Amino acid sequence: MVNSRFIISQTPRQPKPATFNGTMGEWGFLSSLLDKVQSHSTVIGKVWLSVLFIFRIMILGAGAEKVWGDEQSNMICNTKQPGCKNVCYDHAFPISHIRFWVLQIIFVSTPTLIYLGHVLHVISKENKLREYNNAHSGGFKQPKYSDEAGHVKIKGNLLGTYMTSIFFRILLEVAFIVGQYYLYGFIMDPRIVCSRAPCPFTVECYMSRPTEKTIFIIFMLVMSCISVVFNVAEVFYLLCARSARRKFKLASRSPIAIQPHFNSDMKNEKIGLHETTYSKA
Repeated sequence: MVNSRFIISQTPRQPKPATFNGTMGEWGFLSSLLDKVQSHSTVIGKVWLSVLFIFRIMILGAGAEKVWGDEQSNMICNTKQPGCKNVCYDHAFPISHIRFWVLQIIFVSTPTLIYLGHVLHVISKENKLREYNNAHSGGFKQPKYSDEAGHVKIKGNLLGTYMTSIFFRILLEVAFIVGQYYLYGFIMDPRIVCSRAPCPFTVECYMSRPTEKTIFIIFMLVMSCISVVFNVAEVFYLLCARSARRKFKLASRSPIAIQPHFNSDMKNEKIGLHETTYSKA
């Protein structure tokens, strides 16, 4: 007689459907890096980062993932031919919307991370310069970009790196918007017509929740357009701030340049008056 304690069920465990939770849970590292950029950005740059986190990353992880899920298994076709549904899905969606948006966020954030690397390099370099100046008294070169608290001034080479990162962000956002249009369009069609092998005839497949998916597609498109607008506004803000600093420097230098001419003219008038009075006498 077999003891019931040693009876093991032979029913195989069904594998759980693959979800995107693992990838969505790994935004902490990227968010911690971009959080450091906020203290070294302009006001518009901080707003852009808030839009990136709140309205794109959080919505993507909390809402869009549940709407899409495993959309291939939820797609229904009017044939049972093995492999036909997989081929039709691959033809209609070369890459999943979720993964496409994940790639978009990573690529758009990369120029900002490169700027952060430049900032950290400058801060480290100037901190070493401060230590050297404190150890050796004398008229050594003073830090140009950062203070002792670690805050930087966006000027010079840092301004060039910051402007370059913004231009690349604009190009990447526009490239992903155009790419999404050519890959899927901006409206989820509920019906997919496919006639690729191994389908025996022209097959019609139907997507689940197409209206809800269309809402998310339009929402992410609007967020991309808003991101482009913020980046363009930040470029103009930096250009205006730079021109204002130049005008202020020229205005502060102009009295120093005029003063010697004024003094020399007064001296010449005094000498002329002295000579005329001397000749009359």
